[in-house]
Amino acid sequence: MIGPALFLYDAVHSQLNPERNMSKQDYYQVLGISQNASEAELKKAYRKLAMKYHPDRTKGDKQSEERFKEATEAYEVLGDPQKRQAYDQFGHAGVNSQGMGAGGGSGFGDIFNDIFSDIFGASGMGAGQGRTRQARGSDLRYSLELSLEDAVRGTEVTIKVPTWVGCEPCHSTGAKKNSKPTACQTCQGQGQVRMQQGFFSIQQTCPSCGGAGKVIRDPCNKCQGQGRIRDEKTLNVKIPAGVDEGDRIRLNNEGEAAPQGGVAGDLYVQIHLREHPLFKREGNHLFCEVPINLMTAALGGELEIPTLQGRVKLKVPAETQTGKLFKLKGKGIPPIRGGGTGDLICRVCVETPVDLSRRQRELLKEFAKETENQTKHSPQVSNWFSRVKTFFEDMKL
Repeated sequence: MIGPALFLYDAVHSQLNPERNMSKQDYYQVLGISQNASEAELKKAYRKLAMKYHPDRTKGDKQSEERFKEATEAYEVLGDPQKRQAYDQFGHAGVNSQGMGAGGGSGFGDIFNDIFSDIFGASGMGAGQGRTRQARGSDLRYSLELSLEDAVRGTEVTIKVPTWVGCEPCHSTGAKKNSKPTACQTCQGQGQVRMQQGFFSIQQTCPSCGGAGKVIRDPCNKCQGQGRIRDEKTLNVKIPAGVDEGDRIRLNNEGEAAPQGGVAGDLYVQIHLREHPLFKREGNHLFCEVPINLMTAALGGELEIPTLQGRVKLKVPAETQTGKLFKLKGKGIPPIRGGGTGDLICRVCVETPVDLSRRQRELLKEFAKETENQTKHSPQVSNWFSRVKTFFEDMKL
């Protein structure tokens, strides 16, 4: 990150150079704000310009580079209450006499940390200043296979998850009994160290303690100072009624234990549904294919249909064709997040008789002879052959 520091330094240096100050533009105009702009408006205006004109984004554009320097210079003055007051009274001469970068409550280190963390990310840029980094355990995912019935009605299951758990002998501290972690001498317990580069100071994670702010001189024998061990965790998981394929149930702090007593991660139980022999699910609706024999399809009748709530009767009208849908309202899935219960959609499939006896074949032949050349008995067949005839006639043209 030396590049931004050099450009900021150049902006500071310009204030100490009287020849360069001869034709300076008004700082308020540079930032595009009014003279009575608030601190929040000032910071917002500078952040916008810095994001737009920073050299790392504009890749060598000299004009953008100059705009970046001007905006930085303007913000360094107007962002400091004392310098802003002097600038409002005496203009550029008022801030020249003070000397840029000396004193004031808005030094360049603060500007660099505050604004450029948005451009380069908070890591190592002063974010979390003066705080140790709290370690957190990893999140875990557990795949749970359920039957459709359990998913619809809800259930409670016991699962076993291999994971990191807190070490009991040291109470997850990592330190041997009757001892405790001590403050890191490198960062004085802060978890971060500060590097000075000219006008700027940059914070980085402490290399000695890894940001924890403490070190273990006398580690626990069981966990070797980690504060956690590998084990298997047994959990009872409540499955709400109506869960679907791919749904996740989050169990807070049931993931991996963190090193040395940090916050545990979360456990995500991901739902997978086993294939059902009768039903297919789509959202809150169930679909079922119901085979019926030729006589029921032709003459009509009554069928017994299974549902998740029990058996129901379905009346099949005469002359029913394959593919006809019957809706059983409210026989689907109850919603998990409110709304109405889904439906059961039954699709009829007419089955052709098989393994016929001689007498049965004779009867069917007699029926075929009776209905021969009578298109009214098979309107779909007649309509299809009519379309086929038209198709071939069009091909001859």
